[in-house]
Amino acid sequence: MIHEIHLQTKKQEEMIDITAHAEKLLAQENVQEGLIVVYSSHTTAGIMINENADPDVQKDILRRLGEICPWNKAEDRHVDGNSAAHLKANMAGTSQAVIIHDGRLLLGRWQGIYFCEFDGPRERTRYVKILAF
Repeated sequence: MIHEIHLQTKKQEEMIDITAHAEKLLAQENVQEGLIVVYSSHTTAGIMINENADPDVQKDILRRLGEICPWNKAEDRHVDGNSAAHLKANMAGTSQAVIIHDGRLLLGRWQGIYFCEFDGPRERTRYVKILAF
């Protein structure tokens, strides 16, 4: 079964912790061993695993990505003007896979799964597939 989850982002760029939702889906399917895959079908949004204990980490990530891929570069030719968002989404990646062990996501103590918006606010869709082994 593939879970299709809709999400309304609120800012041009933000990282939204979706770990609890992934854990809820895992509990519903009652899988003890396997793999969960979280996928974004957007070219200007991504999925990232990173620290979820200190919210300043997300702010720092977005700030540093902004330094690497700034908006409004005269050399960027993309008609929509969102080349920075495309680059950031490619850096984050479109999906993440996490091992399921003993019915739990095998994330590190400080890790969380994030939906990364780089060209919002928008209505977004992400997909989750849980594979049992």
